[in-house]
Amino acid sequence: MPKRVDHEERRVQIAEALVRVAGRRGLHGVGMRDVAAEAGVSLRLVQYYFQTKEKLLLYGLRHLAAGLTARVTARVQAAGADPGPRAVIDALLMTSLPTDEESRVFHLVYTSYAVLAVTDEALAAQPFIENPDAAEDVVTGLLQQARDARLTAPGLDVRTEAISLLAMSAGLGTSVLVGQRDPDTATAVLRHHLDRIFQAAGPATEAPRN
Repeated sequence: MPKRVDHEERRVQIAEALVRVAGRRGLHGVGMRDVAAEAGVSLRLVQYYFQTKEKLLLYGLRHLAAGLTARVTARVQAAGADPGPRAVIDALLMTSLPTDEESRVFHLVYTSYAVLAVTDEALAAQPFIENPDAAEDVVTGLLQQARDARLTAPGLDVRTEAISLLAMSAGLGTSVLVGQRDPDTATAVLRHHLDRIFQAAGPATEAPRN
């Protein structure tokens, strides 16, 4: 009896090969043939599942984002049963920083895709981020919870602070990636700003330091 093929498992296998190659060469230098060789499958099979390089890149990006979400969730769970809004924000920001190989590859590939989509019409036509404000909305909601619980200053502009934290995290991540700063410095800067937000109402809520 022929072995039943798990098509989603095969797509993930190919996407992970894409991410590995992109992590070594950068996304601009990756072709479907390179991905096929890395995955140990034929070029025709990669084309069967993804048809075009643009569709392959988009799927790979989504796979990468799902991995980030899983790592954020694990970090929040490690903070305890009821971690509070600061610990959740801390987990989201710190997991995004390129502090290890997995997060370095995420930052490199994600940023590379965004840059390529600016000048590549085929990539730009793909829905790069289905909800571009998703992370911003999450952090805004958490800051609103904190403000309602009097963990921050009563007049805190939660939307502006959320935008600032996420933009800072992205910029610091790039500075770590290019060697301008080390991960410890980037982490200290982000936590300095979290302290500023949460100390406005009194002593800072302790965030996980792992």
